[in-house]
Amino acid sequence: MNLQRPNADDATRSVNRSRSVAPMSGICSRCLDGCTGNCEVFRATFRGRELIYPGPFGDITAGGDKEYPIDYSHLNIQGYALGANGLPSGVEGNSDTAIFPAVNTETAYGWGIKVKMKLPAFTGALGSTEIARKNWEHFAIGAAISGVTLVCGENVCGIDPKLELNAKGKVTLAPDMDRRIETYRRYHQGYGEILVQMNVEDTRLGVAEYVNKKHGLETIELKWGQGAKCIGGEIKVDSLTRAQELQKRGYIVTPDPSSPVTQAAYKDGALKEFERHSRLGFIDEESFHAEIKRLRSLGFKRITLKTGAYSLRELAMAIKWGADAKIDLLTIDGASGGTGMSPWRMMEEWGIPSLYLHAAAYEFSKKLADRGQRVPDIAFAGGFSSEDGIFKALALGSPFVKAVCIGRAMMIPGMVGKNIANWIKEGKLPNTVSQFGSSPEEIFINYEDVMDIVGADEMKNIPLGAVGIYSYCEKLRTGLQQIMAGARCFSLPAITRRELMSLTEECTRVTGIPYLMEAYREEAMKILG
Repeated sequence: MNLQRPNADDATRSVNRSRSVAPMSGICSRCLDGCTGNCEVFRATFRGRELIYPGPFGDITAGGDKEYPIDYSHLNIQGYALGANGLPSGVEGNSDTAIFPAVNTETAYGWGIKVKMKLPAFTGALGSTEIARKNWEHFAIGAAISGVTLVCGENVCGIDPKLELNAKGKVTLAPDMDRRIETYRRYHQGYGEILVQMNVEDTRLGVAEYVNKKHGLETIELKWGQGAKCIGGEIKVDSLTRAQELQKRGYIVTPDPSSPVTQAAYKDGALKEFERHSRLGFIDEESFHAEIKRLRSLGFKRITLKTGAYSLRELAMAIKWGADAKIDLLTIDGASGGTGMSPWRMMEEWGIPSLYLHAAAYEFSKKLADRGQRVPDIAFAGGFSSEDGIFKALALGSPFVKAVCIGRAMMIPGMVGKNIANWIKEGKLPNTVSQFGSSPEEIFINYEDVMDIVGADEMKNIPLGAVGIYSYCEKLRTGLQQIMAGARCFSLPAITRRELMSLTEECTRVTGIPYLMEAYREEAMKILG
């Protein structure tokens, strides 16, 4: 387990001067009077609270880089030389039928009316962050044409500059939310869906009522904290007027924009930005069920829940209460992870890491299932970016896990594709891209595939970020097909926990997945003797 340096990290644009660093504090072992920086303590001397967050805000996403004793890399995938599980009914497995392009990667979630996806992965919540707002067309169209669900995150209505409220403080017009829903639906191919998250402020503003009445949205997602790692942050604003507007809408804004001291600091130029925070949620079983009932009465066909890296107590609540309420999907997000607005030290040190949390989720789900109770369909989240991670999550949580939620990795292709379009226009393609060509048709391997989906006439309206996300999803799908074929699983329900082995005995203790020298040993001994 690598030691982290709590006083220096690229995310906070800070660095130690000395090669020798005190492990606990992260302070240089020789702190020199006269040093010109640039550790976090140095910068915090004159920039204060700004050093809590990664930066530059609005141009980055950030993920914790703390290494835990075990993670998903401590699991390996079993390979077999015989068998073909999950082929269509009536198809006999042999070398001609059991080929990797025949693997079916489609999945579905939901208690009653299910949602199908072409890939067992969907986007993390793309909410009120600046990254999500300015790249929405790339993200939404990319997800729609890829056949995966898009999660529109919290606070989108609440921060809309053009938001209109009635006398009761409820949303009557939210143009940015309208744009987000309409963009995804315009290119929807029959797989996946767009759903909207709600936190405390969203509920008070009547977001559920708005998206259901105006757009007929079928799915709504409740959220137990986790915005900016539980404390409900996500965005900063650089305008005093804007900060005061958000404060009037009911948000917590810091430093307090109504304070004369704060206003003076802003006028001086020392204070350059304000943070907008949501309120902490407070859950209890009775109010949870009451809210589920209320949302169903509005007409929502599916209700989902997103929860974070809380204690095992909250995990048990989410699974048990979700089962009792018959929610359609429970997304369980482990540490670390993050947005561009999560406090950096919180991202590094807060919450149960993904593998530990997901192992407990399987244990709790199985306990309920063994008693005869149906568990909600589950999605795991918390650091996934590749097809092997998807397979491991599905296997670890089998048969309860139907998909993984991918955050930053699903956003990157959208931003890269957008930037490629700008570089082409400016004639400044970097060599990393220009080595493949100078036009979108040459550069994007799946350009023609996207054109085939939307049509040649419509292709001019498809941003290259969307083509990038489609290409990334195709890489995930094809890679997953190959791994599944190697494990002789030709559809997702065929994947079981037996397809995994632990590389360390500690991993076995946490996950219950056999140590690799014990997995299939009994079968091996029978063959030998």
